[in-house]
Order: sequence, then structure tokens, then C-alpha cells
Amino acid sequence: MRAGITYFGLVFAAGFVLGTLRVLLLAPLIGATGAVAAELPVMLAISWIACRRLVAAFAVPDGIAARAVMGGTGFALLMLAESLLGALAFGRPLAAHVAELGTARGVLGLCGQIAFGLMPLVVRARDGAR
Repeated sequence: MRAGITYFGLVFAAGFVLGTLRVLLLAPLIGATGAVAAELPVMLAISWIACRRLVAAFAVPDGIAARAVMGGTGFALLMLAESLLGALAFGRPLAAHVAELGTARGVLGLCGQIAFGLMPLVVRARDGAR
């Protein structure tokens, strides 16, 4: 769980910075959906690097359960933090947050978040294949 909490913290911090740049600089130029699509590969690369390093640093066991706990903890915290940030910092109700998941940019973002949560299992499968 500590690896998942740290994983969440690192990736959320990076996402906060990139998200701010996306909204303020990129979205006005190419639209909200295009900006999310441009940000997504960068966030997935950050997630991959953070995940690999944290798996090693925390010596997360290679078993599916341990890796699923890491990814699940990170994913749950990410979803909670995103909902709370929207509500507390931007006054966006939870219903509006959930409704946005039905838009193109919401689906892209959710797919990225799911990939983030599955990353410890992907790292496991890739490392196990070597």
C-alpha cells in the first residue's frame, strides 16, 4: 500500500502541473479533447517510469496480488483526489465530474487513469517475460 500511495502522490503531482499547463496553454490552441490527447502519452510515460522505480524501491513482490494492491491503491486515491479537487477547488459537484466521464475528453482521461492503475501489473508482466 505504501508503494501505491507514493505512486499516486508522484503521478498526481506531475498530473497537477501538466494539467494546469494543458488547461491554460494547450486547450485554448487545440481544444480540450486535443489537449487531453496530447497530455495522455506524457502522463503514461511518467506513470511507467514512476511505477518501475517504485516497484524496485519498495521491493513490491512480483505476485499479482501485491501489484494489484499497489495499482488499486494508486487508482482509488487518484479518483478520490480528482473528485475532491474538482469539488473543493473549483466548486464542481460530483455529478458534473461523473457526467464529464461521458465526454470524449473524459473517456480519454479515464482510460489513462485505468492504465495508471494497471501499470504495476504491466510492469510485472513485462519484467516477468525477461
